[in-house]
Amino acid sequence: MIHIVDEAKRCLQCKNPLCTKGCPAATQVNTFIRLLLEGNIKGAGELLFENNPLSLICSYVCDHEKQCEGHCILGKKGKSVHISSIENYISGYYLNLKKDIELIQDKGKVAIIGSGPAGITIAILLAKKGYSVTIFEAMDKVGGVMRYGIPDFRLPKTVLDQYNQMLFDLGIKVRPNTTIGMGGITLDDLFRDDYKAVFVGTGVWKPNSLGIKGESLGNVHFAINYLKNPDVYNLGKTLTIIGAGNAAIDVARTAIRKGVENVTIFFRKGEEHLTSSKYEVEYAKIDGIKFDFYKSPVEITDEGVIFADSVVHDPDDDSTIEVLANTDKLYHCDSTIIAISQGPRNFIASTTYGLELNERGLIKTNKEGSTSRPGVFASGDVVTGAKTVVEAMHVSKTVAKAIEEYIESIEK
Repeated sequence: MIHIVDEAKRCLQCKNPLCTKGCPAATQVNTFIRLLLEGNIKGAGELLFENNPLSLICSYVCDHEKQCEGHCILGKKGKSVHISSIENYISGYYLNLKKDIELIQDKGKVAIIGSGPAGITIAILLAKKGYSVTIFEAMDKVGGVMRYGIPDFRLPKTVLDQYNQMLFDLGIKVRPNTTIGMGGITLDDLFRDDYKAVFVGTGVWKPNSLGIKGESLGNVHFAINYLKNPDVYNLGKTLTIIGAGNAAIDVARTAIRKGVENVTIFFRKGEEHLTSSKYEVEYAKIDGIKFDFYKSPVEITDEGVIFADSVVHDPDDDSTIEVLANTDKLYHCDSTIIAISQGPRNFIASTTYGLELNERGLIKTNKEGSTSRPGVFASGDVVTGAKTVVEAMHVSKTVAKAIEEYIESIEK
């Protein structure tokens, strides 16, 4: 276990900290470390939280080796400061502090649709500004993809429960099991009921398909569906996973923990092109998960998946992947899970007049998160496609300010 103080003392307190430049949220790493070493852990926690309300969550799930830690100057010739562990300790301490919160919510009502990274961030920021916020969540608990798409061994559910309590303490109302656009409430109903603005942060929950024969078979599943509740699946002893991102790794490591004996991840490109975190890949290998590269799926059968060998001519252009003829081979497995990202469900767009989408079905917005319909804002995965928690949080800070400015303008 890393000793936090010893690790913090390794920080060089650079005048031009590259770690901050490597962080999508521009976290002032050297400052919060200095505050910690000065004995001001509360100040360090406040600094982190004010910059990034999801700091504790990000300390678990960010791709640190590509971001803050990957830019640490010490890493060029040795070992980077383990910034994530220090941030985790400080943020966990700060979130547990009892705070005297006196909020007068008299600036009007705001509806937040979805309680993923974007929704929670905007709810917290607006509630602290004096707005009466209601979150509408389709699932039974808040957290969105953080709760239902990231395994507990990567992000403990108790952390999300802490955020749920924070929302309550801030006077934020939550309506679980409520899907706007189906089941009785539309976006128009929200404006009828005097919500001054509506934020859409519904994420991307519709799994992408491969478009090959066999995807509807009974032993074939999609990653996002499996990760919601893995305990209801019986995958057998041997599992094939098709995909290369963190979702594929999360599925593999979860399945191993649920009793699947042999798990193999198949990918069309080479290991150097995996989009998942390097550390997560290393953990997967430790867990006993196998990888098979340069394999393109051709067909899924009851006995397994038929793959063909592939050649990658341009790693940045999937259309250049060549599937070699006469290389088809059946790889036996009991179950197959497809993990090739997700798209939006569009319940809201299909029941809302004047909300424009792009060719991928994602909501169109400007840089401040305004949609084609006045008073409706959006950010997070439903706008950009699947991204990281910290990216969704960072953009949502801008959107929260835009919502505040919009409400002020219509109140004049």
